[in-house]
Amino acid sequence: MNRSDADTLWRIAGCLAREAAKVSRPGPALPPLLFFTDPERTPRPWEVAERLPAGAGVIYRHFGAPDARETALRLRDASRSRGVSLLIGLDEALAEGVGADGVHLPERAIGEAAALSARRPGWMITAAFHDRTPLPALTGLDALIVSPAFPAGGASAASPALGVPRLTELAQTVGLPIYALGGVDAKNARELEGSGACGIAGIGSIRAAFGPD
Repeated sequence: MNRSDADTLWRIAGCLAREAAKVSRPGPALPPLLFFTDPERTPRPWEVAERLPAGAGVIYRHFGAPDARETALRLRDASRSRGVSLLIGLDEALAEGVGADGVHLPERAIGEAAALSARRPGWMITAAFHDRTPLPALTGLDALIVSPAFPAGGASAASPALGVPRLTELAQTVGLPIYALGGVDAKNARELEGSGACGIAGIGSIRAAFGPD
């Protein structure tokens, strides 16, 4: 665990959440910091979840892995013990089965949010948005995770970074809280201050900051 980076990310995420809350419409309390799992980049995601600060969140994306339920249960145990929220990527049945706090939808499934929210009124529902298509209808969503905010690795490596000006524009126009995902780390997170983003989401930077040594 890199205590300095962890403290920086958590502190800035908290500042973003507090500032966004001043202008956001009423809604559920959202985690300031979201840890996104990835089968290749975070093979043991529960080791990060059990080190996250209370109030953070985990989004588990299993992409059809055969051990999805086992991993989800380990994440539920770790997150519950830490006071951390757990959302499951695009799998309502698994989310229900492990007692998760909600679901995260890929951009292609945003249209499912309204029906999902009606079926699961107590769940937190988020969705991804990559700003490559017109903004879809966002009914049923609690927050939008926008990426890549900065030059990023992984699946976003080939996508141009949105940059802070575009993030700020989206925060002002989408009508939902937005998270900045992609390339956000302890060195550049301060650039998000004043953007209107409600928090920080990440994969590698959060694993590096909060994961085991």
